[in-house]
Amino acid sequence: MAMMRLLQPGKSFHGSNPALLRMLTASLSSSGSNLPALPLPKLSDTLNKLLTTIEPHVDREGFSRSKSAVEKFMTPGGVGLRLQKLLEERAANRKNWLSDWWLQSAYLEYRDPVIIYSSPGLVFPQLRYKSVDDQLRYAAKIVFGALLYKRMIDHGQIKPEMMGKAPLDMAQYGKIFGTCRVPGSPADSLLYHPNSTHIVVASNNQYFKVEVGSSDAIIGEEKLLEQLRQCHEMSRERAEPVGMLSALPRDNWHEAYEVLRANPANNGTLDAIQSSLFVLSLDYEIKNSSGDDIIDACHLLIHGGGSTANSGNRWYDKTLQLVVGPNGVNGLTYEHSPAEGQPIAVLTDFIINHIAKGDSTKGSDRTLPAPQKLTFDLSPKAQTLLQKAATQHDKLIADLDMNYLHYTGYGKNWIKTQKMSPDSFIQMAIQYAFYKLHRVPGAHYESAQTRMYEAGRTETIRSCSNESVAFARAMLTPSESAQTKVAKLRSAVDAHKAYASKAVQGYGVDRHLLGLKLIARENNISPLPELFKDPGLLASQHMRLSTSQVASRYDAFMCYGPLTADGYGCCYSPKNDDMWFGISSFRSCPETDTRTFRDHLRAALDEMFEVLSKVSATASKL
Repeated sequence: MAMMRLLQPGKSFHGSNPALLRMLTASLSSSGSNLPALPLPKLSDTLNKLLTTIEPHVDREGFSRSKSAVEKFMTPGGVGLRLQKLLEERAANRKNWLSDWWLQSAYLEYRDPVIIYSSPGLVFPQLRYKSVDDQLRYAAKIVFGALLYKRMIDHGQIKPEMMGKAPLDMAQYGKIFGTCRVPGSPADSLLYHPNSTHIVVASNNQYFKVEVGSSDAIIGEEKLLEQLRQCHEMSRERAEPVGMLSALPRDNWHEAYEVLRANPANNGTLDAIQSSLFVLSLDYEIKNSSGDDIIDACHLLIHGGGSTANSGNRWYDKTLQLVVGPNGVNGLTYEHSPAEGQPIAVLTDFIINHIAKGDSTKGSDRTLPAPQKLTFDLSPKAQTLLQKAATQHDKLIADLDMNYLHYTGYGKNWIKTQKMSPDSFIQMAIQYAFYKLHRVPGAHYESAQTRMYEAGRTETIRSCSNESVAFARAMLTPSESAQTKVAKLRSAVDAHKAYASKAVQGYGVDRHLLGLKLIARENNISPLPELFKDPGLLASQHMRLSTSQVASRYDAFMCYGPLTADGYGCCYSPKNDDMWFGISSFRSCPETDTRTFRDHLRAALDEMFEVLSKVSATASKL
């Protein structure tokens, strides 16, 4: 996909070398402009599918109202067909009718903080250090691994990904490095600097510009280590946590950003951070820890641990931010707008593998300039905003309840022996766990990539179905036979797999509905059609379960906050013989509890194994 196309019409493209960026993007796209266009579903198909997904969340009377709303929307000559016609005209003139809208509406116009609400953290396997120098040495290895990966991107050496026989759009890989979100009003913007030759090191809330060389002359690990030692030595005094401002709600961050920019002394620092390839955060110990290093790591990588911990040792607008803690807690956080989780997970695997195998690749040993200390001159108004930010930030993160599940009973290999899709099986375990805990179906979002199309991003897999509810109820009915429970499990898995297949092909429900709303807004059609206010539709869109599979070959997993105030975030990485889940909820909701949901998820996976094993054992005796 071309990055220009992801920007809203009328927005200017920012970047240090647009020509290079276009060339890079073209080299990363699996088939260039030959990738097919994102299809626009038929209106009747989408609305019929919508009704099916509404049904688990309403009673008979509510479903009848939803059917009436759909029929009214589809009336010949009515608003629904008019909006569909306008969408068809838009799609006829674009390879991807959604991409620029999606970037704007899902990300750049989104006004909540990026932390918890948008930006995920990715936990690396934990290490043990004996000294600060061990921490710095490992940081040098991580940085060098990331730079090697960028060199592969720049040289077009990333292996094209496939979905079956269909090549996938690879352009998201070109946005991992050198990209930064910039606060604005009413919408943010993105800056691209793909040919940058420096990173920014954050240490003790201070920032340092460190030259790392071009892709053809990457600085080696020992030289990087020297630079990091200098940064650490120069940052012995803790500075004001200015980076925490980037974790504010976007309108508040825009206000603070304008205050910072008003002082010319700050512009060089802001420009250096925004134009860097990425930020490396050298953290200090997290305070008030949970007693579990992995739970601490989840918090550290999502929000930094608070205003007196490492939350100021960040710049949350950077697409990629590597984090190396002194207690062996390592990983990254990434700003979500330019790319999905899978390119980040592939980068993670590359870095971990590079370090694990002791890669002998050497970098340049040329003499480097000393790290440049980047400073902020904070006006009284900026100081006041920073104090308010600390209070607001600490209140927000205190509400986040994080946990994880490392399930070792089995992994995707065993699920495959049952002739079921591992992803669909895990989705049904999550459905069952929620139903068992709350005794109601949970509207359930799963991210599906649509990268088989040019500029493809995601579609929603609506994992809650009539079949998933029937399966959960059967599992909770003692009088139901094991054979019946397994039959309903297989039916639920098949239903999920069928929906997922349609979603990755661009034939889900949610993106089409979004397009209809946005085309109405673009053409000043008001009031909004009644369908979009239908209680059944709204119930099906209240995603109390926000899930995605982000796979890693290692003991690494992604985590993020819930999508709704009364829901759970649940990201998972299925491996051959075990699985990792990052789980979250909000403490302020009396209905949810992360630990309890984790326990129910573990029990669901156990019970599904037991009932399948029982039926298999019975069949083998016949």
